[in-house]
Parts: sequence; structure tokens; C-alpha cells
Amino acid sequence: MYGLVNKAIEGLLKKEHGPEMWEKVKSKANFMQDNFISMKSYPDGLTYSLVAAASEELGIEGSALLEAFGEYWILYTASEGYGDMLGAGGNSLPEFLHNLNMLHFRLGNMMPEMVMPEFEIADEQPNSMRLIYKSTREGLAPMVVGIVKGLGKRFNTPCSIELKASYKKEKNEDHFFVEW
Repeated sequence: MYGLVNKAIEGLLKKEHGPEMWEKVKSKANFMQDNFISMKSYPDGLTYSLVAAASEELGIEGSALLEAFGEYWILYTASEGYGDMLGAGGNSLPEFLHNLNMLHFRLGNMMPEMVMPEFEIADEQPNSMRLIYKSTREGLAPMVVGIVKGLGKRFNTPCSIELKASYKKEKNEDHFFVEW
């Protein structure tokens, strides 16, 4: 994953738990550098190690941490200079969810080593949809939950999201019910 993701994990931990916690997590994950370079690709294992270390240090489930990170991610990326790109994703929660693949396509042009997830929309109704998330990475469904909740806040749209099913196919596939 790109350094931008790891920098966001650092930002969340420092904001919610202080710089001392970040130093403990860094040490436990065996990351000895001072910082991450946003546009540099790092091994996925490092990101998973940071999440596992933070989960252990904080005494919370990794899924809860990933959900909190997903919500934080929306605010963080906007503050890191990607606000215009997020703005181009749409003016409402459903519009933005429809445009996730387009947004990832644009990011892929800027970050060619990035392995992007895919999204599909199904069973759309005026105030709900099924969001299908496909990724080569395992275990990130809680992050999607947090991202959708963060988007709900971004668009001032109270929403709920519930994981309904997970499948292991060519890619990991998670089906969510999103309602607003």
C-alpha cells in the first residue's frame, strides 16, 4: 500500500491516542523509519503489521480499528490535498458510491503501483443499495464500513452499512447493505 495509507494510520493514532502510542505501534510493527513517503509503495504486510500492533496496544479488535480508520481516511485524504478529487466523486453519498471505480482509476494514474479494489452497485432503491467490494486484499471489509460512514458525514447524510455476505472468488468479495 502507498505511504499515504500508512501516514493516515499514524495520523489517526496520534490524534486519538497521542504520539507515544504511535511510537509503541511503530516499534511493535518493526518500522524504524521516522516517516512514510505518501507516494511511495510499501509492502501490504507493513500496513497489516501496523494495524495488528495498534490493535494489540489499544486492546481493541482489528476490525474496530479498521472501521475507525476508514472513517478517518475520508477526512484525512481531503486534508492531504485530495479534497478536489473527492469533490469530483459526486455531490451525494449514492453518487459518490457510484463513482468509486472512476475515482480509483484516477488515483491509479497518479499511483501506478497501487492495487485498486473494485466496487459494484446492485439492488438500488431510492434510499438504499447493495455495495459489492472486491479486492485482492483480505480482511478490509471493516474499513469499507468506516469509509461509507465517513462519506455519510461528508455529505451530511445519516447512513447505515451492514456486511451481509463475504465470498472468496477470484478476489475477496464483500456485499454490504447501505441505507440512507
